[in-house]
Amino acid sequence: MKDSNYIKIFTGNLIVTQRIIAELEKIDINAVVKEQSESGLLTDVFGGSRDYQEVFVHKDELEAAKKAIDGLTPELEA
Repeated sequence: MKDSNYIKIFTGNLIVTQRIIAELEKIDINAVVKEQSESGLLTDVFGGSRDYQEVFVHKDELEAAKKAIDGLTPELEA
């Protein structure tokens, strides 16, 4: 998404991404989710998840999105 009006606000696993998207939708922010797959070899050797998601929001909605995600931080760390 280079040279676009969208800014990446999160990178992580599908479960956390879904929670963030739900929170953003509550405040009428339609985020764009880009799915990335890592090499299966790296996952098999080093463990972890093969897939991760990147969440982007329009630059005009960045501040509101940050506030929504900051509010989730304690919940997601528990």
